[in-house]
Amino acid sequence: MGPAAIDLLYWRNVKQSGAVFSSVLLLLFSLTQFSVVSVGAYLALAALSASISFRIYKSVLQAVQKTDEGHPFKAYLEVEIALSQDQISKYADKILLYTNTCMKELRRLFLVQDLIDSLKFAVLMWLLTYVGALFNGLTLLILAVVSMFSMPVVYEKHQAQIDQYVGLIRTHVNSVVGKIQAKIPGAKRKEE
Repeated sequence: MGPAAIDLLYWRNVKQSGAVFSSVLLLLFSLTQFSVVSVGAYLALAALSASISFRIYKSVLQAVQKTDEGHPFKAYLEVEIALSQDQISKYADKILLYTNTCMKELRRLFLVQDLIDSLKFAVLMWLLTYVGALFNGLTLLILAVVSMFSMPVVYEKHQAQIDQYVGLIRTHVNSVVGKIQAKIPGAKRKEE
């Protein structure tokens, strides 16, 4: 994550973070009520209405004041927006690397290269069946956005207490996993 995204999530600029947070939440809540096509069409229509209104306003203003300022969006029309071959290649390489890594990891988990990791994955998938029964994808996405904008600030303010409890939980989980690994034949504990 870049510094701009971190500043956004830590609410360094409250107006900017509030605008992004509220607009993303509004979009997600809109998607819970309307189809993606409808939301996209309404957003495009709103942006187009605003830009047409601004263009007409500037044209009328120029006619009344008898000035020749030109097109109000001229600076934006002259900005180059095409992606270069290098940019496309860079992003394609990143996607390829990520896809290959995911495929190798899934192969390792599904073909039980390491029994403990495959069992952990099975438990995760089993828990996700319950999560999927309780929430749909958009609800989980809304919860993720709210968490992204609230948890960093909460952690920053209460870091000592949170680290203490996470350490206790981690110690307990590691001891339980160690006991389970000791009872499963052929399961070796990874060197940490």
